[in-house]
Amino acid sequence: MFKVFGSTHKRERLVRRSFVQAGVLGVGGLTLPEFLGLKSSAANAQSPTVSGQSDTSVILIWMSGGPGHHETWDPKPEALEQFRGPFGAISTSVPGMQFSEMIPHQAQIAEDLAVIRTVKHKTGDHTKGNHWMLTGFEGPDFNASDNRIQRRPSVGSVTAALRGPTVEGMPAYVAAPHLRGGTDNLFHYAAYAGAKHNPFVVNSDPNSESFRVNNLRLQPAMTLDRLEDRRQLLRAVDEIRNDEDRRMTNMSSYQQSAFELLTSRAVREAFDISAEPQEIRDGYGRHTFGQSALLARRLVERGVTFVTVNTQPWDHHGTANRLPTEKGAKQLIPPADIAIAGLIKDLKARGLFERTMVVAMGEFGRTPKMNSAAGRDHWGHTFSVMMAGGGIRGGTVVGKSDERGAHVVDRPVHPEDVIATVYQHLGINARETAIKDRTGRPLYLVERGEVIKELFG
Repeated sequence: MFKVFGSTHKRERLVRRSFVQAGVLGVGGLTLPEFLGLKSSAANAQSPTVSGQSDTSVILIWMSGGPGHHETWDPKPEALEQFRGPFGAISTSVPGMQFSEMIPHQAQIAEDLAVIRTVKHKTGDHTKGNHWMLTGFEGPDFNASDNRIQRRPSVGSVTAALRGPTVEGMPAYVAAPHLRGGTDNLFHYAAYAGAKHNPFVVNSDPNSESFRVNNLRLQPAMTLDRLEDRRQLLRAVDEIRNDEDRRMTNMSSYQQSAFELLTSRAVREAFDISAEPQEIRDGYGRHTFGQSALLARRLVERGVTFVTVNTQPWDHHGTANRLPTEKGAKQLIPPADIAIAGLIKDLKARGLFERTMVVAMGEFGRTPKMNSAAGRDHWGHTFSVMMAGGGIRGGTVVGKSDERGAHVVDRPVHPEDVIATVYQHLGINARETAIKDRTGRPLYLVERGEVIKELFG
């Protein structure tokens, strides 16, 4: 139970009435119980090292569930069919570089892309892998009692904490169209870096004619006078907090940001995808994934630093109500291929490519051998990550997997290396920067990870 210290009965009535009228307190649909129960502390950086350009940004294409590397960036056309799978390989615009026939649009612009074919963490656990690829650190086991507890802040949340938006007044970290998914898609958040650095989640389909970011529009009965009433509510809540309870300080700042987002014309215009010319929209593909990628471009162009474009589960093992590899690939890969290629071309046309890094990855790859259900199971011994922009040398392949796509032959790359490379682009020296956890212990952003040097120079 909490009290409003130093308040009058009138103030107490205001708080009760405003909670009922406001209903939802935060831009992400945060309800009163969640507001009071959220445990987080403000980001506390230990000797942060942030340098370089302040306008750099990242678009993460998050392929939740684990895309098959055979069906995307590391095909094995000479392998036996049980390893090769249902698709062949095609040449790209880079001599000697082959992609799966399922990604012809990316093959046409391979000179702008870099593929890391030997990322490994060895786990086939969605929960562990999800956490590993989004934070750089191993996550909890799926069967563990703490399997939903995030141990480290995500790269997006760290970016929000240390860099903030590139344009004042914009959110620093946005996710589109949502962060849902059936494969333990749990670890995109801030953990001990502080809840105000969680992503702003769109939770609406940019491909829909009725697309609207509900959290950036007033509800029909919500007038500016009532918004001001919310401000009075927040001032009252500020008086509630105990000096020993840092949660309230954190949430006060979060709610202040929510109010500013809600009333910002620039923010609303950034999300207004209907302002895009039809030919631009068509270039990304008229589907949820394509229009979410276009929205990501609009957002980084206008000052958002980190955008996650979340796709539907790629968990194509043909068992446990999952699609088999061929059907799943035909459903998900073509829209992703068109959207990624469209995004790269558009960033280049707008002069945004050098300052915007695009990263496409999931939590792991798929088994080299097809299973009895015509699917590929989980595989973390070698898999692919695609990167482009941000000064990365296009037409580059890092590492080599064996003839079946099972193990690393040359140049293993750890998830921490991928994360360190993203941080470098953002001007953050991950080896020298720490954020204090809830006990006050400084934890470095990466501990062993190194920037992938083959991608530059």
